[in-house]
Amino acid sequence: MTCGAAPDNDALVGLTEAEAAIRLRRLGLNLLEASPKQHALMAFLGKFRNPLVLILLVAAAISGGTGDFSSFVIIVAMVLVGVVLDFVQEYRAGIAADALKSTVALQVLVIREGKERTIPAAALVPGDLVRLSAGDLIPADGQVVEARDFFVNQALLTGESFPVEKHAGCVTEDAAADGDLPVSAAFMGSSVISGSAILKIDQTGKLTRLGKISHSLIAEAPPTAFETGIKQFGYLIARVTIALAGFVLLVNLALHRPPLESFLFALALAVGLTPELLPMVVSVTLSRGAMRMAKQKVIVKRLSAIHDLGSMDVLCTDKTGTLTEARIELVQHVGIDGEESEDVLLLGALNSYFESGLKSPLDDAILAHALSDKCGDLSGWSKIDEVPFDFERRRVSVLVEHQGKRILVIKGAPEDILARSTQVGTPTGRAPTPYDDTAKKLALDLFDAKSRDGFRLLAVGWKAVAADFSDIEVGDEAGLVFAGFCAFVDPPKASAMPALQAMQTAGIEVKILSGDNELVTRHLCASLGFAVTGLLTGTEIGQMSEEALRGRLAQTNLFCRVTPPQKHRILLALKQRGHTVGFLGDGINDAPSLHAADVGISVDSGADVAKQSAAMILLDKDLSVLANGVIEGRRTFVNILKYVMMGTSSNFGNMLSMAGASLLVPFLPMSPIQILLNNLMYDFSEVPIPLDEVDQDQVLTPRHWDMGFIQRFMVIFGPISSAFDFLTFGLLLYVFKANAALFQTGWFVESLATQTLVIFVIRTRGRPWASRVHPILAATTISIVLLGILIPATPAARWFGLVPLPWHFLAALAAMALVYLTIVELVKGRFFRWSERKAVRPA
Repeated sequence: MTCGAAPDNDALVGLTEAEAAIRLRRLGLNLLEASPKQHALMAFLGKFRNPLVLILLVAAAISGGTGDFSSFVIIVAMVLVGVVLDFVQEYRAGIAADALKSTVALQVLVIREGKERTIPAAALVPGDLVRLSAGDLIPADGQVVEARDFFVNQALLTGESFPVEKHAGCVTEDAAADGDLPVSAAFMGSSVISGSAILKIDQTGKLTRLGKISHSLIAEAPPTAFETGIKQFGYLIARVTIALAGFVLLVNLALHRPPLESFLFALALAVGLTPELLPMVVSVTLSRGAMRMAKQKVIVKRLSAIHDLGSMDVLCTDKTGTLTEARIELVQHVGIDGEESEDVLLLGALNSYFESGLKSPLDDAILAHALSDKCGDLSGWSKIDEVPFDFERRRVSVLVEHQGKRILVIKGAPEDILARSTQVGTPTGRAPTPYDDTAKKLALDLFDAKSRDGFRLLAVGWKAVAADFSDIEVGDEAGLVFAGFCAFVDPPKASAMPALQAMQTAGIEVKILSGDNELVTRHLCASLGFAVTGLLTGTEIGQMSEEALRGRLAQTNLFCRVTPPQKHRILLALKQRGHTVGFLGDGINDAPSLHAADVGISVDSGADVAKQSAAMILLDKDLSVLANGVIEGRRTFVNILKYVMMGTSSNFGNMLSMAGASLLVPFLPMSPIQILLNNLMYDFSEVPIPLDEVDQDQVLTPRHWDMGFIQRFMVIFGPISSAFDFLTFGLLLYVFKANAALFQTGWFVESLATQTLVIFVIRTRGRPWASRVHPILAATTISIVLLGILIPATPAARWFGLVPLPWHFLAALAAMALVYLTIVELVKGRFFRWSERKAVRPA
């Protein structure tokens, strides 16, 4: 349908590049800026809003106010070093992430100076002419100046889920005074369902309708599984730290030690025992993972999705282009008798040629075959009207005319076309005959036979209409004459079978969600060696309750003839069963499923609305690419877990030791400044963890945040660390008769050495000598230990209240450290075997 006169082609010249540049400078980029880019200085200052940093600054102020100037300088220096280190690493990680996201930024086809070219949507300005087609996102507000069966989904603005047809020049801009959106205008945030149009941009960025209400979109998205895990870990550490730091403070006050000194000690203890560099380690590890995944042709839009990909245990995917080559060819066009029919090819070609909506590879295959087969000159035909394809009807209708005669041509899913047919025949053959039980059996037998042979079928129907019939509706798709089938082949990808095997080996269950019928899909599964454990059709799913669907999911891995809303139901049901679900989709109606999945994955060639909804973009639509990305996601998570395990074991042990020492000795077991220095050096040694390699056996299964595992690790390994601290206390007090300074220095060095060197043991579940540690991590760890041993013998020692250590204490310390690491290694093996027995996967 059309509305209004088409614009003069001379008017479709667009802006000049110079005009566009001037408007872009004056009006700014076409961005909502829901999350404005923070200036580097403001981002740096924002680091000081961390409660732990604020507490330290308060402690520094108290120290300065009480005349302890050296403590004031050292605490402030420590804070600055920690904040700068965190900011630099996170800022670099952000730059890397932005660079990756820019490679998949929304692009638009704009007309400037009479020529079409592709530019980033952010560079659009008012006055630009943008060409839109099915699958595009509307990049800004504007007026439709040319339209051809142009349907858009503007649910984001109106809440109306049904597509709305837009026309050129029907109403003025003030026609929406009653609250309805004008049918001549299209708005940012809408998506093109079918047809094509040229849009003249009126408003961009924050001046669009969406921009004016963008404050309602600034609310943070629901936390991901990764973010929830980090938060739970933070709560765990905070509870333990506050409890034990409070206990130490009360003990010191009860023993009548100086209140200010006791307060600063407890404060430094709380800060020193908290893994405040965890955000930096997470940012660097995730950004490095994103860079490595980019080399595997996976672009990460949301960094936390890397963890979710590593946690994924179910992948839902279509088969076309993923398991098959997406190189579809039309190989047969047959009537109900199974014989070749040129009329079936002609009808299919007319429908595909004049269809202006969502074209598929099947349309391209029909037209390519028709051209090679020279089925007839389509130029003698003209289009009158169209009902575009949609995913509920699964068919498309065009009204065409030839030599004064008009016919309605329909193609679509066989069961839908056959259900609406009352006759059988072709326009140029004998008079149509009734579609009775005999004809129905012939059609269904032919359909089953072709499907079992692996062909994908489209049914073609038609009916004659009056010469003045010009407007068609969905209700006109009835009383059809069934003409026959178009049969297509789409060979399986050579990489599909090993990719499916790799997914299975990685502990990921693949579920195929296809719009095809079960016979074709089963044939493909058999050719790929994919064992079908259970099958559900869209019809069956439509009759199921949510509880019944959830109950069938464990035994079902093939879903056929499913619609996009049914895919969405399947994903939600899987998540309710406790699975971490990935969804691979590239179509317009895949957007809700991509958003609902834990890991929404689209492809670079997918529809804009699908790519916008996805957390990751595959540059190649190939399961093998995704399989490599899964391994990278797990590797990234394992490196984060190394820091968490190291921090929980050593920090909890130190807290127990500090609490016990406060009861045993008449002085502070370690001064606040020493705690801060120890913490800074320890954290610095762990900065290279994101670079470390990961053992192969640690990426074989999905990885999840498991607070129970972390707590067990902390409770078991913390006391081992604490036991060696108490051994050090005994050695210092009873062998070396240590005073306060020697005691503090000895424990400072022992604590730093043991909690730093333990990374060589806990970084791998196997034998430490059999797993290659990254050279930078090894060098940094050993250097920090050596520096900790040397500082007491340097002039800087007096700043920290440290004194030189006897050489025979250092020799004893080396022996104790070796025994400590040996015991941790022995316990580690038993612990991991026990934890694996406790692990329970969702059914």
